[in-house]
Amino acid sequence: MASDKQQDILQGTLDLLILKAVSLGPLHGYGVLLRIQQISGEELVILQGSLYPALYRLEHQGAIASEWGESENNRHAKYYHLTDLGRARLGEETERWQRMSGIINGILSATPEQI
Repeated sequence: MASDKQQDILQGTLDLLILKAVSLGPLHGYGVLLRIQQISGEELVILQGSLYPALYRLEHQGAIASEWGESENNRHAKYYHLTDLGRARLGEETERWQRMSGIINGILSATPEQI
């Protein structure tokens, strides 16, 4: 079932989901994965094999930054937080997503009478 849900995530949306999750507060990698699942009502499952390369890419681009800390179970963990650049990117990508989803909704609701 997790692989079906993974396929439901459109290409290019993983970064947006990560930025949103991290914007709600600092999280370690696995915490990002859990936050996305929680916010989606358990409808989306992000695989670790997709998550960690995306975290690395976003950090390399300057959208998120990290620092080491202790996790809830006293393990050494890398915690991610949103940077100013990441906050701006989240806003831009959110606008782009909303605009595109509006366009697609318009197409899907079209009737022969409207053409």
